[in-house]
Amino acid sequence: MSSPCFNKVSLVTGPDGRAHWREEAITLTEGKPQARLSPLQASGGYQLRESPAGFRSEFHCTEIPQWVFILRGRMEIGLQDGGSRVFAPGEHFYSADVLPAGATFDGAVHGHWSRQVGDEPLVTLFVRG
Repeated sequence: MSSPCFNKVSLVTGPDGRAHWREEAITLTEGKPQARLSPLQASGGYQLRESPAGFRSEFHCTEIPQWVFILRGRMEIGLQDGGSRVFAPGEHFYSADVLPAGATFDGAVHGHWSRQVGDEPLVTLFVRG
């Protein structure tokens, strides 16, 4: 029998410098059959954030890759290609959309934007990768 997997959704920078989504499976190989775990992952601390109704950022890149867990409210992430994805409480993504080495930020090419969706404030947990 194969081990269960955790679906890691990542926001990454492609070879063209533009943000895109990537999904990969993390196999849960540790623990016991009743409670499967991933191998231990390193982290560098965490921050909590609350964004009020109406919050929207400009296009930006992630400075330090980090997990983003939605605790309350809804968060939309928009990409340069016009596409977007909405995350609800209990959902997550790994934000690794960093500025390519040696590049100067260009708001028409690089990064992504985020916004709070709906009437409920957005509460997120950021865990540094």
